[in-house]
Amino acid sequence: MKPNILFFLTDDQRFDTISALGNKEIHTPNLDKLVSNGVTFTQAHIPCGTSGAVCMPSRAMLHTGRTLFHIEKEGQNIPDNHITLGEHLKNQGYQTFGTGKWHNGVKSYARSFTCGDNIFFGGMDDHWNVPLNHYDPTGKYEGRLKRTYSFMTSNETRISIGDHVEAGKHSSEIFCDASIDFLYNYDSVDPFFLYIAFMAPHDPRTMPERFMNMYNPDDISLPDNFSQEHPIDYGIKEIRDEILTPYPRTEKAIKKHIAEYYGMISHLDHELGRVITALEETGQYDNTIIVFTGDNGLALGQHGLMGKQSCYEHSIRVPLIFSGKGIPTNERRDSYAYLLDIYPTLCDLADIDIPDSVEGRSLLNSIQDNKHITRENLYFAYTDTIRSVKDERYKLIEYVSGNSNETQLFDLIDDPLEMNNLYSNKNYEDIVIKLRNEMFKYRDNWNDDSSHESGESYWEKYEKLNQ
Repeated sequence: MKPNILFFLTDDQRFDTISALGNKEIHTPNLDKLVSNGVTFTQAHIPCGTSGAVCMPSRAMLHTGRTLFHIEKEGQNIPDNHITLGEHLKNQGYQTFGTGKWHNGVKSYARSFTCGDNIFFGGMDDHWNVPLNHYDPTGKYEGRLKRTYSFMTSNETRISIGDHVEAGKHSSEIFCDASIDFLYNYDSVDPFFLYIAFMAPHDPRTMPERFMNMYNPDDISLPDNFSQEHPIDYGIKEIRDEILTPYPRTEKAIKKHIAEYYGMISHLDHELGRVITALEETGQYDNTIIVFTGDNGLALGQHGLMGKQSCYEHSIRVPLIFSGKGIPTNERRDSYAYLLDIYPTLCDLADIDIPDSVEGRSLLNSIQDNKHITRENLYFAYTDTIRSVKDERYKLIEYVSGNSNETQLFDLIDDPLEMNNLYSNKNYEDIVIKLRNEMFKYRDNWNDDSSHESGESYWEKYEKLNQ
């Protein structure tokens, strides 16, 4: 009997926001249980993104298993020839239910899910007045409710569509209620894929009063790599994420942002717990694989940044937990992983073939053997301004912006918060050369040659500046 799959995806949740994994200032009892009942990848990453809305390509890679430059530009839509995870599971006999945020186009949602409810086709919105869609078997989703929302700059907007609003009910509760209803009413002999995509903890950080008041900003630790402003200007100072708090950043403002961020995570943890309880009460728990992850990290004052538009650890690393049938309990894995590796991993766990369109690497061997290394190094790219690569110890970050370029080199073992730039130290010249060569290999293998708004690709600008 094939296992059910319960998949939780959060929005903007950084890797270090689970109590059981070392953050003693946050309250996450249900995520702590998932950690104790499964395998946690402590080095799970996104490859960053080709758009300031990093979550769009991140989600496209998650749902297709494809690498950053092999998805539709910016990940806003998923091409028909990229078989989605839900679509593939559906073709393998799964009933597929999707609720929550879907940021990759109506058409790809329609072909991924056999049923669903309270679907949000947008990037962000008011958590208490979300434009929602009931499941439409025609796949058209032509709701008359349309609302604009601020995108990545102060003057750019996108449109959310919907056919109803559950006013006064928080998004995390709405999506989990839909999932609980699905579980209690499920009567098929087929396995199910239940996909829940939270809008939380993405701003605006509003939540029930109990959670809003859970954390006192005065008790929050300021990150050691807090800075009033980022030392390198690479064109993001005025995007939406970065103007959530004024320059120069202040300790008081950052602590308040972190307290609210933690409150939203504790709230979604509470709602997630209700879904898992329903899974247990309906007798499905023992035959279900549970996956928990996030679409990207968030700076919140680290390096003087607020958002996720960078290649620092706080922005590219996310939580990743596998729990349930056939998975060891209370174990950690340090092997590097991308979100795009989840797709083939679930195929292996469910004992179904992996589509040829999938480029991710299955993590099954790493799940079963803590010594198995799935990836030895990783590549990251942010729009046409940053490229980066990391190996088991060092990370190289190269910026090109305007007529200048900057380079950073960090020792991730001795300096995990990336505070000490070693690039100008001649003792590390060989390491820089080695990492640059790895970066060039990824550039070629991932076909990283696309141009952006400037009309030039990152690598065209890089070559001009390094002639």
